[in-house]
Amino acid sequence: MHIPAGQGRAVWLNGDVYSVKIGHEESAGSLAVLEASVPPGGGPPLHDHRHEDEAFYLLEGELEIHADGETYQVKAGDFVFVPRGTVHGFRNTGLHTAKQLLLFTPGGFERFFLEAGKHAVAGVNIPPFDPADNPQAMQVAEKYGSYQV
Repeated sequence: MHIPAGQGRAVWLNGDVYSVKIGHEESAGSLAVLEASVPPGGGPPLHDHRHEDEAFYLLEGELEIHADGETYQVKAGDFVFVPRGTVHGFRNTGLHTAKQLLLFTPGGFERFFLEAGKHAVAGVNIPPFDPADNPQAMQVAEKYGSYQV
């Protein structure tokens, strides 16, 4: 399987854009990989995943990642692993958009992004986070075993 650069099912969620590179269907359930573009100030609230481990590999920019009571100042090339059940979240504290790969094992959590997000449109700016979207996103997250704290 080959997914060219800039391709993959893409959605806007919480002011960020997430592109699914591979999901549970394509990986026989073993893996999901998403590319995330996170503008300054962007990132999800603290949450956990009951069914998946999550890993972050930062490609560009800088992020502040919180995991299990620790705070990491992450730069391009850094990797962070978060075991399932660990409270975590991230925020772009820099001046420029950060790009990262999110890896979930097993696969399946990509369905949260696809269901809770809005279809991303090429050439259109990412809409800012709208708190009115949060209740629906939280319901979808709980459906897939993720809980905001």
